[in-house]
Amino acid sequence: MNCALALADGTIFRGRAFGAAGTQVGEVVFNTSMTGYQEIFTDPSYCGQIVTMTFPLMGNYGVNREDFESTRAWLSGFVVREVSPRPSNYRATGDLEGLLREQGVIGISDIDTRALTRRIREHGAVNGVISTETSDARELVKAARAAPSMVGANLVERVISHDISEWAQRVSDLERTSDAALPTKHIVALDCGIKQNILRHLATAGCRVTVAPSSLGADAIRALKPDALVVGNGPGDPAAVGAAIETLRELIGSMPMLGVCLGHQLLSLALGAETYKLRFGHHGGNVPVFNRPAGRVEITSQNHGFAVEAASLERAGGEVTHVNLNDDSIEGFVHAKAGLIAVQFHPEAGPGPHDAAYLFRAFAEAVAEGRGVDAGLLAFRN
Repeated sequence: MNCALALADGTIFRGRAFGAAGTQVGEVVFNTSMTGYQEIFTDPSYCGQIVTMTFPLMGNYGVNREDFESTRAWLSGFVVREVSPRPSNYRATGDLEGLLREQGVIGISDIDTRALTRRIREHGAVNGVISTETSDARELVKAARAAPSMVGANLVERVISHDISEWAQRVSDLERTSDAALPTKHIVALDCGIKQNILRHLATAGCRVTVAPSSLGADAIRALKPDALVVGNGPGDPAAVGAAIETLRELIGSMPMLGVCLGHQLLSLALGAETYKLRFGHHGGNVPVFNRPAGRVEITSQNHGFAVEAASLERAGGEVTHVNLNDDSIEGFVHAKAGLIAVQFHPEAGPGPHDAAYLFRAFAEAVAEGRGVDAGLLAFRN
């Protein structure tokens, strides 16, 4: 089956379809990871996006349910140079094409992903449409130009569960801990589209974890009696998630907080800082970040299209702790007086890199011991 990818600037790519059939619109971005395609398309942060993989071969190690980051796939389309028809891995229970078909995700292969990536790098992320239903260039470009902008898009409500649930699965064994092994310190993880590996890392660090929707109000969160709050990742424009920002603003100072990715942005906005749209975003598993308090470089996994504006964060009392070595954007901050620490990247990265995985244990130990949440946590080593 043929497939077409059209960009709002009029560029057309034609290739082979794999996965589901249909037509979808979204923001076209690229990801530089060599592995982790399964984690990528089940990460709710990619809701509303068509993801191009820069590494040429995808699907060679197959798929399995254990590596899902949520209950389903969220992205609007998947773009690769070549998809492997014969996976080879002892953990594989199926192939990439079959899973995309099951999940309703349209894939396109056999296109020049290098040219597409260069187009995005030079001109910025752009809306697009991927379709197996029509090859008419004018119709496709018209649909891409009519797609809503990511700026101002509140996509959190599309991906969260509105239930409150307990989580006890750990990273190490992918098994639930027994009730007798549950620790005493209670973490509420605020779900904005949170990845399951964040929850696994918190459980592994010795926390009793309750997952609560970001739509929950401040009083309802307090009623859960948490010792600390973790604000997770999610999709869309952080400035559009007004209800969660107001909730966090009301809770700041009442308990220690850790923010990851969108959580980093939401905590910044709650303090009074501002966010802005990046030219083409940071999407990959090999992004170098300088950890200022520790004086070391950490290779990180990232997936975000917005960033926090530095001057506004400093006016709000935040201390910048991490800087992106590619473009000098903010990758982390602390606000010791308010008991906040946040990072723009993904310390729970699966699969890797694991340079920053210590952050969950450092935060959990500070909460358990009643120590302040400050930049000193960032010098922690496993």
